[in-house]
Amino acid sequence: MTNSVVDYAGPVATPSRSNPAPVQSPSAVAMPAVEIRGLNCFYGTAQALHNITLNIPAREVTAFIGPSGCGKSTLLRCLNRLNDLVDSCRIEGGLKIFGKDVYGPGHDVITLRKRTGMVFQKANPFPKTIFENVVYPLRIDGVRDRAVLNETAERALTSAALWDEVKDRLHQSALGLSGGQQQRLCIARAIAAEPEVLLMDEPCSALDPIATAKIEALINTLRQQVTIVIVTHNMHQAMRVADHTALFYLGKLIEFGATEQIFRNPQNKQTEDYVTGRFG
Repeated sequence: MTNSVVDYAGPVATPSRSNPAPVQSPSAVAMPAVEIRGLNCFYGTAQALHNITLNIPAREVTAFIGPSGCGKSTLLRCLNRLNDLVDSCRIEGGLKIFGKDVYGPGHDVITLRKRTGMVFQKANPFPKTIFENVVYPLRIDGVRDRAVLNETAERALTSAALWDEVKDRLHQSALGLSGGQQQRLCIARAIAAEPEVLLMDEPCSALDPIATAKIEALINTLRQQVTIVIVTHNMHQAMRVADHTALFYLGKLIEFGATEQIFRNPQNKQTEDYVTGRFG
């Protein structure tokens, strides 16, 4: 495989490593939420990401797909600097969210993580009430106004399609919810702080088909409010929820484009082999 970057709207481009051309969709040209330029990620001497360059459009859903260990979750965690928690991790290259350099000197990581909400593979509600889980981001910001907290809780739970199910037990433990409800609660907690980007790392992998359908319906609703980047092993899920899809393999971006094109008319043979099940 070459080090070329594929633009699905045109022919193969061969940018230099010092100034790689972005892979982008038509909407990303006008208003990219995330701009990634020549991004490399190392864990010690092992390189996990190789020269990743792409634009992620605003207020749309972008899916990262690929086999296990291909780098998709690593890239997702670069967006909110969760990889900073790994001592051996080193990042090279450029990464901006709405024009602000994520790895620039003096960039406040706490502010970054408020702007980029995160939902993990396994639901992780706090051992608190449902209400306190949702308003936790406001609590740590020092908000004490009960009216503001109540309004935020109802808004976030409604946005997460959970309000009608829990409105009569807001002050009961969140740990008493079902797995699917807990995951939607975590989404409500993530959007309570009104992030600009919502990162989702395989949010449905531990859920049954009914709960998965509810999360996917929620994603389709939230795309009107926030930019969503989702890592998924489920190619059918990517086809159902994503406007754009990026395929990764061995830490490299293979192809990025409109989801329909990626699955129906891929420009790269390796992409075709993956989406048709010949490898991966």
